[in-house]
Amino acid sequence: MNSKLHAVCDSEGRPRALFLTAGQVSDYTGAAALLSTLPPAKALLADKGYDADWFREALADRNYEACIPSKSNRKIQIPHDKALYRKRHKIENMFGKLKDWRRIHTRYDRCAHTFMSAIAIAAIVIFWI
Repeated sequence: MNSKLHAVCDSEGRPRALFLTAGQVSDYTGAAALLSTLPPAKALLADKGYDADWFREALADRNYEACIPSKSNRKIQIPHDKALYRKRHKIENMFGKLKDWRRIHTRYDRCAHTFMSAIAIAAIVIFWI
């Protein structure tokens, strides 16, 4: 069983919204689901999996600066702020802290809703208590 966790984090790297998809599903599905949960901010940092014209336009409509590196197969590369993108390590650290919990790292739960509940409990304990 394979799954992908999508997250919206604040500037401190704490999760604000989480969304679980199947592993073979595109990152665009998670982006579309979490678009309405974005908190007020100046910029959004994301990895190459979220590089889509519709997503960049949706961010621009909401007055976000998209700091997303272009995919290698994009014909016209879109520049991004490399100094700002370095701060994305906080997001990766958040995923690493969640995976410190053995139950999440090895995905003991077979049901997606049970697995998502374990992720939510871990996130609350790690970041908010």
